[in-house]
Amino acid sequence: MNSCQKVFSACVLALLTQAAFAVQPSGGSSFAVLSAAPDHGGAVTCTGGSIDGDVGSSGPKASVVQTEGCTITGAIIAPVSANVIEDFNDAYDALKGVSQCTERFADTSLGNHTFTPGVYCFDSAVTETDVVWTLDGGPTDTWLFKIGNTAVGALTGTGFSVVMENGDPVPACNVTWWVDAAATMTTSDFKGIIFAGAGITMTGTAPGTPVEGQALAKAGVTLTQMAFLGCEGGSFGGKAKSKCNQGLGNGPEGCDPGNSNQDDHGSNPFDGSTRTNDELGGTPGNPGRLGNE
Repeated sequence: MNSCQKVFSACVLALLTQAAFAVQPSGGSSFAVLSAAPDHGGAVTCTGGSIDGDVGSSGPKASVVQTEGCTITGAIIAPVSANVIEDFNDAYDALKGVSQCTERFADTSLGNHTFTPGVYCFDSAVTETDVVWTLDGGPTDTWLFKIGNTAVGALTGTGFSVVMENGDPVPACNVTWWVDAAATMTTSDFKGIIFAGAGITMTGTAPGTPVEGQALAKAGVTLTQMAFLGCEGGSFGGKAKSKCNQGLGNGPEGCDPGNSNQDDHGSNPFDGSTRTNDELGGTPGNPGRLGNE
């Protein structure tokens, strides 16, 4: 019996919610990072490290700040459309409404723990330090963690690892975290889509290991000295991006050209009007060059 058979109504709602939030800012990929703060108050700050994927903010273009060597290999969209904000809020509220839990916890810290596929509800905050949460399932299984299910709750992890049993790959987009308040990760081997009711702060990563998933928040998102690898699809069953670093133009379908669409010539470098590769709708494999470039 798979996880959706065990908790049918909750899984169906979660699946529909994620599918509804498959926002496509460019090239068929979803936001790796999104600050969906109300009243155009979005803010994304990246210091050092990298973000592999699209970045969006409800604030103006200046609200996305790259300092001290941060590299973003994807589109920067600010401000995002009202539809993006509405879709995010609808997804957040739908996940909040999931009430059928595979297991429920009053503890704020579980220590090392193993989770089979399902929906796990934590009554309030969760704080974990130097522990491992193991996902015991296969690459098509799904997990939903609800933090602050009945009371105000934040997710805080330091040296917090989320790994797959026996090392089999689980797509990061198969793991979803609904957080009532803020999410804070420090030097953690973390994966999954975070829907946060407040800000998201991530500092450092486990040595040699990027954080994989999506960071989607109702407030600001701050990433410092870390590598963040976005997952594609914005739904259960997504997959982590791969990079090919081909420079100008795309290559084989399924290969992410990284930052190859950054050769702009217009007055607005982020409006996509002068992008040069096929991420804006050209034929796969066709570099779509402008002029003699």
